[in-house]
Amino acid sequence: MTPTTNQAASQAASQATATARRTRPPKRKTRITIYLDDEVLTEFRNLSERCGTGYQTLINAALRTRLASAGPEAGLL
Repeated sequence: MTPTTNQAASQAASQATATARRTRPPKRKTRITIYLDDEVLTEFRNLSERCGTGYQTLINAALRTRLASAGPEAGLL
């Protein structure tokens, strides 16, 4: 007995969904609320327009760079 077209389509959709679930990358970011000085935010937004990268991505990169340059014993300020 061969599966009907609907059954075959349903099975294919189930397999595709299962594959999509397995290949989803792990969550790497968390939504937060942060207060920044207006001048800081304005500068990041201006830089964002000039370089074509999102301002939140630029802020994240600046924080990563700062953390990488600070040694484990160094204060961040």
